[in-house]
Amino acid sequence: MSAHTFEPVRPDTCTPSRAARELNFLRGEFDLAVQLGHVRTVPDEGGGGGRLVERAEIDRLRAQDGFPDTLRDRVRVVGTTDGAELMDISAGRFTRLARLGLVVPAKVYVNRYGAVVWLYLTEELKHFAAVTENTHLLKGRTPETLRGQLAEGVDLRARNWRMRQLGCLLRQAEDPWARAGALAALLPPVEVADVVEDPYERAWVNRLRPALPGQTLAGTSFAHVAERITTAQDADEIEWLRSDLAHSVEEARVLSPAPRPAARGTGPTMRPTAQPIPPLARTVTARVEPMPMPVNPAGATDESMAGKAEPTTRAAESLMRVVEPRRIPGGRAPERRHVPRVRPAPGPVPRFPGTGPTPPRSTRRLRAWLRREAPRPTEV
Repeated sequence: MSAHTFEPVRPDTCTPSRAARELNFLRGEFDLAVQLGHVRTVPDEGGGGGRLVERAEIDRLRAQDGFPDTLRDRVRVVGTTDGAELMDISAGRFTRLARLGLVVPAKVYVNRYGAVVWLYLTEELKHFAAVTENTHLLKGRTPETLRGQLAEGVDLRARNWRMRQLGCLLRQAEDPWARAGALAALLPPVEVADVVEDPYERAWVNRLRPALPGQTLAGTSFAHVAERITTAQDADEIEWLRSDLAHSVEEARVLSPAPRPAARGTGPTMRPTAQPIPPLARTVTARVEPMPMPVNPAGATDESMAGKAEPTTRAAESLMRVVEPRRIPGGRAPERRHVPRVRPAPGPVPRFPGTGPTPPRSTRRLRAWLRREAPRPTEV
């Protein structure tokens, strides 16, 4: 056996597929037998969310008289043509009886042409034909009241099929929350949200919401047909389901509240408060006086100016460091160290007492000298 084969947690149970083989059922026949209550199942405690069959239930069914034929006769279904032949009536009359809700379908599917095919239990059709009170419906003219309903377009096949499915789901429900999920399976999501306003309770109901057989067509081209069949359409049906759903949720809320996320132990996070930016400190800048340029006083010679500049030069030379190269043992080249260059500080500007800005000199004497020295033109 493969290591990936599913094995139930309880050794006294088996999976639906294995139970169908041991009861000589096809898988579709086994599912219908479970829906009708002929085969009892138990919830899967392993967390798979499915159903399991106990060994005691299989032994009980196998011990019945006429097994397996009698058990398979209970779940045998036929279509419209075979059902009409079984009841000895025309196919048109059989369809009218089904639309009026007198014959309830047990299964439904959509064929490859997009047509809805209804299937009926042969056991129920035989019983309906055998009842004496139904003779006037099988023979003769249809009563006036029923013909009026047919003229108005009454078709109860989908509604009766939904009620049969709901009965099966409610039998399998173990608690009020499961019953609420079964009721929500037949309602549109907007109606469920209107009844169950709490988001956590609504999420829990949707988690327990079982999938109906016709809802497997979701995502195909016939999804709208399946939705019309599996979802309540009439106003009175919707109101009835809403009322039962609200009652089931109230009952479940008292017995066991819906699970909610655990509250965090830490307190609320304190957000930092914005602080105003302090103003910048005011900076007081002194007025910069222009540096006076050295003025060569009248009568000053180059020798005297050079004598005055010697102290400045000696002061600058004293700031300069002479670094001798240091030899490294081993005969290698001396290591040269980088010494930052120090610029000499500016020397003091010589100032002479009584000196100031020199007024512009007059050029009158220069012009007079030029006129005197220039040769005069010769008169002819």
